[in-house]
Amino acid sequence: MKGSIGFRQTGKGGYYFVRWPEGGKEYKISRYKGFLCRSHDMAQALLSCMRSDYENGVFRLTKYTRNETNVIPFLLAWVESETHLSPATKKDYLNSIHNHLKPYFQTKNIMLHEIQYDVLCNLLANIKRDGKGKRNVMYCLHAALISALKAGKIEAMPVFPEKRKYGIQKKKRKGLPTDRQVSIIQAIPEEHRPIFWWLKYHYRRPSEACALHTIDYDPKRDCFTIRRTFSNKVLVNYTKTHHEHEIPCNPLFRPIMKTMPKNFSKFFFLNPSPWCKTKKHGSHYTVTGLEHIWNTACKKVGETISLYQGTKHSACWQYLNEQGGTLDELQTITDHKRRESVSVYGEMELETKRKLMGKVMPIPEHLRNMAK
Repeated sequence: MKGSIGFRQTGKGGYYFVRWPEGGKEYKISRYKGFLCRSHDMAQALLSCMRSDYENGVFRLTKYTRNETNVIPFLLAWVESETHLSPATKKDYLNSIHNHLKPYFQTKNIMLHEIQYDVLCNLLANIKRDGKGKRNVMYCLHAALISALKAGKIEAMPVFPEKRKYGIQKKKRKGLPTDRQVSIIQAIPEEHRPIFWWLKYHYRRPSEACALHTIDYDPKRDCFTIRRTFSNKVLVNYTKTHHEHEIPCNPLFRPIMKTMPKNFSKFFFLNPSPWCKTKKHGSHYTVTGLEHIWNTACKKVGETISLYQGTKHSACWQYLNEQGGTLDELQTITDHKRRESVSVYGEMELETKRKLMGKVMPIPEHLRNMAK
């Protein structure tokens, strides 16, 4: 049989290791599941695993020699090596690793290649977050394991738990009718209103409005190009979907745009607050700043709705429930690639459904006679 067990004496009593010949060299492997082999039994278990892999034709020396197969060091090294991640995504991944994946794997004697379906189901059950939060943590681990597979650190991708096990509850997107939304915007100081009107009329994210540049508006074509956003408070030259979007200027926004003061900054919307005027070229809005202005206005009119829900979500809700638009039309306007992305706005109000039913299903003559 290939391989043998040896012992090395040290000041702390020594440890056992496995001698393994490979490629004309002899390797001495002393760790089993990340722990130093302090007993002969541990070394024997390590040797048995190696022999089993060898006999089954799946033996890889790096599985036993590389420290990267320890889950936590690999995850930390992986997230730092992913330079293409947006600041917001990297922040979310680091949160998943430090607050959920690291605490779990620190209590388990599990190596990277040992992560299988049963381990993932147990991990899922131990994540103390709601359904969507659980999904985000598992997405992080899934992305890391794909990288491990490409690097040859694991043989194959494990099967992840089924979606039904995440316990995700589909929530109805909260939206405001036009009159209540307008009352909030009108409660905002006049000098700040243009950016909120823009959000109402163009179905975009607040972070994209803050990042909009003057050159992003083409007066000849009368349209905006969405090509950048703020990610975790950092301006990035790409959108959340990494695609540019051309948005026609809503005719209702044109007169508002004409009232905006001349702007010599690169940003389309400038915050006119006094503390911003001390800067040479003024300052752009931040999402945090917009949320503060919005929340203050909500308190004035007795509303409790977030900025995102009160602008983009409400605009989509209004398009379906007040303007009689369809999901297909809304998908075209918002530039969503997948219909399911706009289907969350499809929970129409009861009265809207009643009108649609009456429109496509007129009351038959015999039923009208019965009603009489």
